[in-house]
Amino acid sequence: MKRLVFYSFALAVGFLSITSFKNQSAILNLKSTITDTLLYPEETHFKNVQQLTFGGDNAEAYFSFDSKWIIFQRTNLKEGIKCDQIFIGKVPKPGEKFEYKMLSSGKGRTTCGFFTKDGKHIIYASTHLGADTCPPVPDRSKYGNKYIWPLYDSYDIFMADLNGKIVKQLTYSKGYDAEGTLSPNGKKMIYTSDKDGDIDLYIMDLKTGKEKRVTNTLGYDGGAWFSPDGEKIIWRASRPKTEAEVKEYEDLLAENLVAPTNLEVFIANADGSHVQQVTHFGQANWAPAFFPDSKRIIFASNQEYKRGFPFNLYSINEDGSNLQKITHEKIFDAFPMFSPDGKKIIFCSNRNNGGTHDTNIFIADWIE
Repeated sequence: MKRLVFYSFALAVGFLSITSFKNQSAILNLKSTITDTLLYPEETHFKNVQQLTFGGDNAEAYFSFDSKWIIFQRTNLKEGIKCDQIFIGKVPKPGEKFEYKMLSSGKGRTTCGFFTKDGKHIIYASTHLGADTCPPVPDRSKYGNKYIWPLYDSYDIFMADLNGKIVKQLTYSKGYDAEGTLSPNGKKMIYTSDKDGDIDLYIMDLKTGKEKRVTNTLGYDGGAWFSPDGEKIIWRASRPKTEAEVKEYEDLLAENLVAPTNLEVFIANADGSHVQQVTHFGQANWAPAFFPDSKRIIFASNQEYKRGFPFNLYSINEDGSNLQKITHEKIFDAFPMFSPDGKKIIFCSNRNNGGTHDTNIFIADWIE
């Protein structure tokens, strides 16, 4: 959640700004030589890996508070789903098929689904108030074929019941409001908005609607989570520093765009105080979440590879120490989340996709 839509091998190529035919051919040739697998030998923290989806782009899969359900977003042109819609399904028992249903209306583009504490509702962002159709994607050729992500100003965040009926609109600002997740007690929502002129994090009290802006540094701040104990927040951020970087960032923002190709992981107290930068690796370090102990962090990164891929999952301490590689996929692993009971992990990956560009959802038992 929270989440820039980096999934799918095709998008990853754009995200990494790989523009030459020669490099693209090399990547595709590498893809064709990869053996499909559910589990790589080095992935010792995973057991009983199960693939939940088969085909299309499936991403941002997250558990309900009781660990029994999963919410995710899905695009599949073969099924007539032209841009992301929100789906939910019950966590299957070993050997069972994962059954799921669409909860969003099919209008506009949706993203960043999350269950409420009571398990009877979900929140998600949608552009449907702007138009029933999928909003246009940016023409990246105008920006040197960099990965450019649109900040659709028709995105707002809504609450719906488990039949898909929208029961409440949570944000109303003219601008991008998305990437929402909830605190462990279910009372607060942290989300990303550009309503005050930059791309920042806000925390809203769901009962009163009162909110506080919790980031104030120039750059993109998004993909935020509360720690399981509710004491901290974690997110990904860009921090343009040079005059050229600031100009590029501000020029794109003026067009409701962002190029999130340089990201680091940050943490802070739940009120936004005592901000600390956790990673200093360069490239893209993103999709962070806390372990169930609220101390260690899991995140996705391409920091080992100057060519820009693969993306794999890593763990790290809050102070940036004890970096450990968790997954060993050859193209893309991201969007990790532990189940609230700490027994399972869910993530999205290009593994075992038959040589296609499909990104699917996987679940596994977590082994310390």
